[in-house]
Amino acid sequence: MYGWIWRHLPGNAWVRAIISLVLILAAVYVLFQYVFPWAEPLLPFNDVTVDGQ
Repeated sequence: MYGWIWRHLPGNAWVRAIISLVLILAAVYVLFQYVFPWAEPLLPFNDVTVDGQ
């Protein structure tokens, strides 16, 4: 899959590396801004079973 993406990016190796870095940063941004906040209430991390005494 990564090879397919690399072959279809335009430019030489440096341009492809920069475009790849921008694509990775965009994916991380979308995950942190939209996907993780949406999924956080669905995860069981706040279900505490120990009483605080």
